[in-house]
Amino acid sequence: MGRIVAVVNQKGGVGKTTTSVNLAASLAAQGQRALLIDMDPQGNACSGLGVFATPQERTLYHVLLGQASLEEVIRPTEVPGLFLAPANTQLVGAEIELVSELARETRLKRALAKLGNATYDVVLLDCPPSLNLLTLNALTAADGVLIPLQCEYYALEGLSHLLKTIELVRGSLNERLALDGILLTMFDARNNLGHQVIEEARRHFSGQVCDTIIPRNVRLSEAPSHGKPGILYDVGSRGVQAYIALAEELLKRWKIDSRPLRSTPAGAAPTA
Repeated sequence: MGRIVAVVNQKGGVGKTTTSVNLAASLAAQGQRALLIDMDPQGNACSGLGVFATPQERTLYHVLLGQASLEEVIRPTEVPGLFLAPANTQLVGAEIELVSELARETRLKRALAKLGNATYDVVLLDCPPSLNLLTLNALTAADGVLIPLQCEYYALEGLSHLLKTIELVRGSLNERLALDGILLTMFDARNNLGHQVIEEARRHFSGQVCDTIIPRNVRLSEAPSHGKPGILYDVGSRGVQAYIALAEELLKRWKIDSRPLRSTPAGAAPTA
């Protein structure tokens, strides 16, 4: 198994799912075998890849409850090299049904360990906007954490709390858990506040902020409504190019060999 990365922030609307979907697609486009696990009952990572799990289908819910293996629920996507473990609203019940179970915070870790011959270079865990049992499972299973941080003032307020939570998990459940980076998202160059947030983040969290900054981008926002990651919807847009750059940056951090960039998939419309 390659590197397992939890994309986490307890605040909603900061770009977790946008980051998970587009980073996973960008890694796959660079020759990596990538697995995206949707940990959010809203299933937005699924819809962003054009995958819709019906109530009759096996999903991550069944994996966490021990009713299916992870390998059974994984599906290929339209992006070559990118695979998805889907979720739907059934996942809401997992927390309630697992409340009396022993070692409930290690369910995902154990499921990943049983993947056997199905290996991946990178596994991304798209977490819900809360520090609940699902997020705890992700942090317990992960090698590292990527924190999307919106370039707005309030986004900084909850970051210290999240970093303390990561420290607690590292001390009690997962000693190898590392901070892979704080990713600044939704940056508007016309907004002075955005520049101030970048300066504050880099001053207070020196060396932990990713060099790549994700801009506000209409094409990135439009792509999920078409059931496509940005790389299939408009590979030439500024937002997609930023995620391709982020994938390159993180591969260097993780010391994973970069491979030749796959050609633009059919249907992707490059934009100047």
